[in-house]
Amino acid sequence: QKQTPGLRWRLKVLNKALGSIRPGDFGFFFARPEVGKSCMLASEVGFMATQLGPDDGPILYFNNEEQGGKMQLRMYQSVLGVTVDELEQDMDHWEMQYQSMTHDKIKIKDAAVISRYLVESMCEKFKPSLVVFDQLDKIDGFFSDREDIRLGKIYIWARELAKRFCPVIGVCQADASGEGQRYLTMANVANSKTGKTAEADFIIGIGSDGGFGQQNIRGLVILKNKLIGDDQSDEKYRHFRGDVLIRAAKQQFEDI
Repeated sequence: QKQTPGLRWRLKVLNKALGSIRPGDFGFFFARPEVGKSCMLASEVGFMATQLGPDDGPILYFNNEEQGGKMQLRMYQSVLGVTVDELEQDMDHWEMQYQSMTHDKIKIKDAAVISRYLVESMCEKFKPSLVVFDQLDKIDGFFSDREDIRLGKIYIWARELAKRFCPVIGVCQADASGEGQRYLTMANVANSKTGKTAEADFIIGIGSDGGFGQQNIRGLVILKNKLIGDDQSDEKYRHFRGDVLIRAAKQQFEDI
């Protein structure tokens, strides 16, 4: 298991902490609004797409959070490491570069409502290498009188998807208690008693205290890590708590 490499992360600290992710692995990022959840997904998913060969299954990115064209633009910036202004200067050149680097493997499904049945049918059709949800809590087709139980059902389903098809990464919100916190805790995961957190193999909080001169600094905390790792992982980083840089202009996160 350890010797078979999976998809590696752009952030070196995540490779040291989690190792690569493989079929069966499921985890999520969470943060307050405007802290960088979608940027984190673009940064990591864009990097993972460059690791896929022409014969590998695509990355299925289910987007019910923001306008799909905007998310596609984020992917171009992340993969190419360029700003929007740089993209506009020579769009044909950058399009060729993007296709060469990703083999057009990032498939974004954009809809206001995305159901479990749509996700399952697309997974059956495309046999993906990675499934991404932005945001996982909004997946339709799960019902309960209590919100935490409904969400728990979604996260159980996401784990089953990971076992059936490929690794699954999601994002969700931190609740109001996480506002202004640089290092989030499990208690900050929105609408969760135990259902959401119990199902994930890894949980990563992204926080910001908004301090002066700290606009590009994000606190990264690995709150849960059940992954076995690989030859790049380091046990000292298993429950990492530290800072990373967000480069929003290029839709990338960087190690410090």
